[in-house]
Amino acid sequence: MSKLVIEAGKSELHYWADLWKYRELFLFLAWRDILVRYKQTVIGVLWAVLRPLLTTIVFVVVFSRLAKMPSEGVPYPILVFSAMLPWQFFATALSEASNSLVSNANMISKIYFPRLVVPASAIIVAFTDFLISLFILAVMMIWYGITPSWQLLLILPLTGITFLTAFGAGVWLAALNVEYRDFRYVIPFIVQFGLYISPVGFSSSVIPEKWRLLYSINPMVGVIDGFRWAITGKAVFFHWGGFAISLCLVFLIAAGGIWYFRKTERAFADVI
Repeated sequence: MSKLVIEAGKSELHYWADLWKYRELFLFLAWRDILVRYKQTVIGVLWAVLRPLLTTIVFVVVFSRLAKMPSEGVPYPILVFSAMLPWQFFATALSEASNSLVSNANMISKIYFPRLVVPASAIIVAFTDFLISLFILAVMMIWYGITPSWQLLLILPLTGITFLTAFGAGVWLAALNVEYRDFRYVIPFIVQFGLYISPVGFSSSVIPEKWRLLYSINPMVGVIDGFRWAITGKAVFFHWGGFAISLCLVFLIAAGGIWYFRKTERAFADVI
């Protein structure tokens, strides 16, 4: 009779295979989080509509009306909302993933399963908001008479890159949040600071050419520029060199996050 060892960290060779075996747990946690998010709220799904719309209105007033930022011939609401799509997905996914282990402390301390399932399932909640925002974008494109081009298909791989960025940073912060509980106060600051230094309310084309590559150290810069190019069809929003730097950093963040998560994972049940 074969024996199953359920102690985390011992079955290194089977860990990644276990992720597939526990796919039903992943789906269960994702569905549970979605129900909790939308069922136990006053306005429910409407919140996923109001948040990006209200933020877009504020950014349009501040950057377009007051700061007179250029929009490269694109309606400013489209300029902002096309950046809000990946940013809101990333910010929400990062917050949900980084707090996921602590939120599921009772389950983690009692049973074994690949812990990567928890932050991965938490990101699905943010992805649901993202899908709702895509519908809003479609309505806005019709309103402003923007005809989509073939570049719109690039949203699919760009969404995958956004997911990978949030997952890599999220699992890193989730592991740190287990060991150092004061990290839960740092995460909102990281999200807020990232919003200000990312080209959400303005086009990254306003950044001087000599600083563009340095600015692309922020991995979300390439993703946001890619979304704007895909939605508007204007290549002026896309910088290949900056995108290459952002993409390399995304893979480094994901690899580093998974490595640190796996390094500290076996102690989660004891520390949490």
